[in-house]
Amino acid sequence: MLLTWEPTPASPFGTERNVINVPNKSSWMTRQAGILLPVSSLPSPYGFGSFGKAAREWVDFLHAARQSCWQVLPLGPTSFGNSPYQSYSAFAVDPLYMDLDLLCEEGLLSEKRLKKAKWGGEPGRVDYDAVRAAKEPLLRKAYENFKKEKALSRFCKQNADWVEDYALFMALKDQHGGVPWYQWEEGLRLRQPAAIKAAKKSLAKEAGYYAFTQYLCYKQWEKLKKYANKKGVRIVGDAPIYVSADSADVWAHPELFQLDESNLPTAVAGCPPDAFSEDGQLWGNPLYRWDRMEEDGYAWWISRIKANLEMFDVLRIDHFRGFESYWAIPYGDETAKNGKWRKGPGMSFVKAVNQAVPGAAIIAEDLGMLTPAVHRLLKQSGYPGMKVLQFAFSAGEESSYLPHNLERNAVIYTGTHDNDTTRGWLDAASLQDLEKARDYLGFETPEAGVWALIRAAQASVCGLCVIPMQDYLGLGPQARINAPSTVGPHNWSWRMEKGACTKELAKKIARLTVITGRAEMEDTHERKRRTGKKVGRKKAERG
Repeated sequence: MLLTWEPTPASPFGTERNVINVPNKSSWMTRQAGILLPVSSLPSPYGFGSFGKAAREWVDFLHAARQSCWQVLPLGPTSFGNSPYQSYSAFAVDPLYMDLDLLCEEGLLSEKRLKKAKWGGEPGRVDYDAVRAAKEPLLRKAYENFKKEKALSRFCKQNADWVEDYALFMALKDQHGGVPWYQWEEGLRLRQPAAIKAAKKSLAKEAGYYAFTQYLCYKQWEKLKKYANKKGVRIVGDAPIYVSADSADVWAHPELFQLDESNLPTAVAGCPPDAFSEDGQLWGNPLYRWDRMEEDGYAWWISRIKANLEMFDVLRIDHFRGFESYWAIPYGDETAKNGKWRKGPGMSFVKAVNQAVPGAAIIAEDLGMLTPAVHRLLKQSGYPGMKVLQFAFSAGEESSYLPHNLERNAVIYTGTHDNDTTRGWLDAASLQDLEKARDYLGFETPEAGVWALIRAAQASVCGLCVIPMQDYLGLGPQARINAPSTVGPHNWSWRMEKGACTKELAKKIARLTVITGRAEMEDTHERKRRTGKKVGRKKAERG
């Protein structure tokens, strides 16, 4: 996708991006339904879901199931632990998502080369090391065969606020054997002009390769998004609140983060100890200098949100409570116990976003330790929050997540990427919690319990209902996407089996979506095709 904007002299991040497909905030939250599925989880013969044929077939399934939203996880190039919430860039797309068959169609690769590559031995899991080892030589060969220099140059110019820094950053990481930028020699670590100039000259070809990968990723994503929108499917993206310490963003703009004179963090992000974690959660991300960001109207954040809203129709912003106050942990600590709460930018930030991107379709991830101040900020922002049914059935308490306590301006889930699958949750729940869920929802077996939670979510008053695909497939804990505060081969690696999206399942989902009033009005031409009858200019009835 080619981004067209002109940066303002006051900041390296302009405020004039062209935002497309951004619904009005007062209207986008109509009653609708969607499915959560990471792009990486799509079936593929190349070990990792991509923007190609399987993605279009998935969109066709969503259309057949009368779903109007596809929620994805962040698409950035992953670093530590393969987490999409720890990325080398807040703007770039991971080249792993690039579809190789499309490159063959463009004449950039030969099918013979694809057949020789090894993609990992377990069909239901992503083997990140194997996929990266197999895919990078193929992408470098595609770069050698690439001839559209003017198109690439135009893309780089139109994305000048991030792509040059990202490309040079990745080239320098390769040159340094992959070590974090804050371990580079002083000239590069502190971005001294002479060192940067020399690096740009010596690494021009390598940096060009990384810019090339972004050009093709954006190009392929744009085609996929247009295909989805044409099918009546909106794409819900995800923006992590923080960026990785080892990222082009922190390296290129250290003044925006809480760093010392050596550009090392003075404090890092995480969550305090709670009932689930005695030591709390130590994420390790550098924290923002909100005072500095406020001076230029949060230009970096505004540019980031606008870029996301060009890629997606709706944007979920992770850890929204961090804008009200955030947990700051002394740098170097091994746990989150010694952190302290510090005030965030609050409504100052929200007002700047709403002014710069009026009517932005934003979802606020408001899960976790919430306070009255966080609730006030969410209400004042106007953004819908999130409700998770798996949190509703704790015995002995009246949960705000119970269906009868929900509200229209919210997005309801059975669970998120950080939860176990609903089948896994039912199998592991305490007898007291399980009894409460059974009494409330009226089911007996775990299999029936999964659909009872799905039905309760669909029937709720919440404007948008999003169900993880694993729940529609009835899968257990082996299909869980992520277990927070853990690092291991099963996190972020689940892949859906080819053939899982059957016509029968699409019909079953569509039936429930229609009966709960979440199916959008049927397109006139689609109704004509389905019924074989003429349809006049009168609007088609819902469902």
